[in-house]
Amino acid sequence: MVHLLVPGSGDRADLPTEPQVGFVVSKAVGPAVVRNRVKRRLRHQARESLSGLPGSAVLVVRALPAAADADYDALGADLRRCLERVLR
Repeated sequence: MVHLLVPGSGDRADLPTEPQVGFVVSKAVGPAVVRNRVKRRLRHQARESLSGLPGSAVLVVRALPAAADADYDALGADLRRCLERVLR
């Protein structure tokens, strides 16, 4: 699940000028080892997509419990699909 905030010109002036990404991986995903693995994989996949985000965008990626069993390529495909959807 992905949420994207693109601040307008009338928003706060102290916002960063480059995109930011945050991750939410709850205990429903699994124990700490699994949650950290999911976060590392998502962080690496999101890093490749930062250039496609608007300047001061804030992206929040929420991992669902199914992410614990997904492999690296499946997580990347899901992230790209979600990003395409929110950028439309």
